Amino acid sequence: MATTSSQAIPGTAAASKGIDRTHRRVIFASSLGTMFEWYDFYLYGSLAAIIGKQFFAGVNETTAFIFALLAFAAGFAVRPFGALIFGRLGDLAGRKHTFLITIVLMGVATALVGVLPTYESIGVAAPVILITLRLLQGLAVGGEYGGAATYIAEHAPPGRRAYYTSWIQITATGGMILSLVIILFCRWRLGEAFEAWGWRIPFLLSIILLCISVYIRLQLEESPIFQEMRVHGKLSKAPVRDSIGRWSNLKLVLLALFGAMAGQAVVGYIALVYMNLFLTQTLKVDPATSNLLVAGALAAAAPFYMLCGRIADRIGRKPQVTLGCVIAALTMFPIFQGLTHFANPAIETAQATAP
Repeated sequence: MATTSSQAIPGTAAASKGIDRTHRRVIFASSLGTMFEWYDFYLYGSLAAIIGKQFFAGVNETTAFIFALLAFAAGFAVRPFGALIFGRLGDLAGRKHTFLITIVLMGVATALVGVLPTYESIGVAAPVILITLRLLQGLAVGGEYGGAATYIAEHAPPGRRAYYTSWIQITATGGMILSLVIILFCRWRLGEAFEAWGWRIPFLLSIILLCISVYIRLQLEESPIFQEMRVHGKLSKAPVRDSIGRWSNLKLVLLALFGAMAGQAVVGYIALVYMNLFLTQTLKVDPATSNLLVAGALAAAAPFYMLCGRIADRIGRKPQVTLGCVIAALTMFPIFQGLTHFANPAIETAQATAP
C-alpha cells in the first residue's frame, strides 16, 4: 500500500523512548488480527497429511499427500494477487475497511473447510471446493500481511518502523503456535477419532477467532498519514499503475520482491511449514511429537523478531536481510541432516549406504 515517506505523526515524540498507549492499541489490534489469520492459514499446512486422505482419496496415499501440498501451494500462488487487489483497495478506501474484508474472507474460508464433505461423500467436487477455499485464503493473507505492516508503519515514529512492525511477525508466529497447540489438544482428547473427524474442530474454531478479530478491528481508526493524504487530496487514483506502471517504480518493486522477499520467504516457509511435514512424512516422527518440537522452535524464535526489529532500525534493513539469508544458506542442510541423524538414524544409514 502506498504511503508517504516520513511525515510526523502526533504523539510520536513521546513514543520515541517507548510505545505509548495509543500505539500499543494500534499494534495490538493490527497484530492480533494477523495472529488469527495466520492461525487459519497454518492449519492446512499442519494437517496436510490428513487432508490428503480426506479429500484426495481417489489415488494412493503418497499421491494424495502431494495433491494436498499442491492445494496448499495454490494459496501461495495467489498471494501476490491478493496484495495487489487489497493493496489497491487499501490505498483507495482505507486500511481499516481492507482489514475487515481480509479477516472475514480468511475466517469464512477456513470455517468452510471444517464443514466441507470429503471425497467419499461428494467425489471430485470435494478437492475442487477445497482448492477454491485455499485460493480465497491465499488472497486474504496476501492482502492482510502487507496491510497490517503498512498500517502499523504509518503510526510508527521515525526510526522505529522496523521495531513496531516486528510485532506483526511475532503475532503471526503466535497464530502458528496456537494452531499447533489446538491440534495437539484435539489429538490428545480424541485419539484415533481425530483423523476421522476431529481434524475439523480447529478449522471450526476459527469462527470464534473471526468474531473476536472483527470486533477489535472495528475499534480502529484510519492511520494519521492516510487521513492526512485524503484531506489534502494526495491519494493516488491509480495506485497499481503508479506503483508498477513506470519502470522507475517497477524496478524498486522487483528488487524488493526478488532481492529481499524471495530468499527470506523460502527460508521462512521451509522452517515454518515444511519442517513439520519433513518430520512426520519423511522421518516418520509421531505427529504429536513433531508438533511439540515445531511449536517450541517457533516460541524460541519469537523474541528475536523484536530484537532484529530494533537492530534493523539502527543499521538498516539491507545488511540484516542479507546476513539472515547467508546464515540460512549455510545452516539449512546441516540442520536437516541433524534432524535425520537424531530422529531416524535408519534413513541416514540408508542414505550413506545407497545414495
